[in-house]
Amino acid sequence: MNLKTGFNLALAVILLGISDAVPASTAPRMVPVATKPGAEWKTFSTRTLDDLPAVAAAPADADLSQYGGLLARKEKATGFFHTAKVGDRWWLVDPDGCLCLNVGVAGVKMIPTPGARAALAAKFGSESNWAAGTTTLLRRNGFNAVGAWSDTTPLRAVAKPLVYTTIWNFMSSYGKKRGGTYQQPGHTGYPNDCIFVFDPAFEIFCDDYAKQLAADKDDPWLLGHFSDNELPFKPGLLTNYLALPAGDPGHKAAWDFLQSRHGAKAATADITERDKSEFLTLVAQRYFRIVSSAIKKYDPNHLYLGPRLHGMELLRCPEFFKAIGPFLDVVSVNYYRVWTPDSQVAMWSHQAQKPVLITEWYAKGIDSGMPNNGGAGWLVKTQRERGQFYQNFTLGLLESKVCVGWHWFRYSDNDLDDKTVDPSNRDSNKGIVNNRYEPYAPLLAEMKSLNEHVYSLVDYFDGTFTNRTDKRSLGEKGD
Repeated sequence: MNLKTGFNLALAVILLGISDAVPASTAPRMVPVATKPGAEWKTFSTRTLDDLPAVAAAPADADLSQYGGLLARKEKATGFFHTAKVGDRWWLVDPDGCLCLNVGVAGVKMIPTPGARAALAAKFGSESNWAAGTTTLLRRNGFNAVGAWSDTTPLRAVAKPLVYTTIWNFMSSYGKKRGGTYQQPGHTGYPNDCIFVFDPAFEIFCDDYAKQLAADKDDPWLLGHFSDNELPFKPGLLTNYLALPAGDPGHKAAWDFLQSRHGAKAATADITERDKSEFLTLVAQRYFRIVSSAIKKYDPNHLYLGPRLHGMELLRCPEFFKAIGPFLDVVSVNYYRVWTPDSQVAMWSHQAQKPVLITEWYAKGIDSGMPNNGGAGWLVKTQRERGQFYQNFTLGLLESKVCVGWHWFRYSDNDLDDKTVDPSNRDSNKGIVNNRYEPYAPLLAEMKSLNEHVYSLVDYFDGTFTNRTDKRSLGEKGD
């Protein structure tokens, strides 16, 4: 470092008033990463809590509500979770009115194979003990929530439960009844990637299907509802709908749209990029309007969290997020193929005028011994590097000021004995525990250190952090 550079860094420290403005090491941490077994290894710059030594040395976040919110920072309490933008940062507000971030794990559920059932019986003794023990594990490592695909009934019955979500699969459930859907890796497939949003029966189905949401409408521990998972919203949908059979309602809607723009003699050759964009908007708005109306009719108290969006092509479409914003409370994204969150996250929020929840992301470790062929997550070499990815990713989310939480995917590794799951969930190290319920200690250690400083990190990125000297710990002892 030359004299001029050193002077400028020192001046930055003085001006910012931040004791750890200069990282502990000037050399970036590089982690080897691959997309799948056999792929080329590349090294990615990786920021962790160690690069912010003053925050890392601070006491763990404390003085928290039962839902994990900040007792000292309150907005209006409604008895249920809602969202608020305070200054330039989005927050969840918990049922007691405390500003809150939702830090969770998805797929917190028991494994159905004979070997896993035997392991559960040996380790926990019963399903209720599994729910209590798993809640303890999550709380001790700084988590306050469980995401989609979780065993919410036993987990909610725990004396001090975690905040939970539900996923209802409106479109895929209608599709199974209608016919024509099929299994794709990670989600349901539709003819030509065309969801049945133009079917007259879909709106009727949603109203009837949503009646079951009323059972939990008064539960304060419920964050909100996901309506589906990874629906195929794609920029080229207009051509796809036009290729459906002539009698299909989606085919008719696409031709009506095209002719309204190019006249009665319109042809596929007339399709413009603007046509594609506006038809995608039409499909999205119809889906979100129908589903959100049904959800809010039978459960007006909880957040509508959307259908867990996915796909890099979609995630780069500002017009899509602008179109769906009026119909949901939180934009939920399964965010893959990114090592460090970028400006897209802020774009989603800016266009939708709503906060963001990251609902799937993970890395797989070679040292687990799993084949790791399935799934969209990154491949790294060790459990500690999985934890370093966790820290790098969540630091970026916190820095964005628009993310109100995240759900790591997932609780347990895939079980090779389970042949009933989709191709993306058969053989990979995704869990914080293995498929016999043994925790990955190096991964959890990295998760815990970040999770216990979430609110300190918010202050750091907002420029209001001070290194408190009082000794405090997250949560209540014995949780």
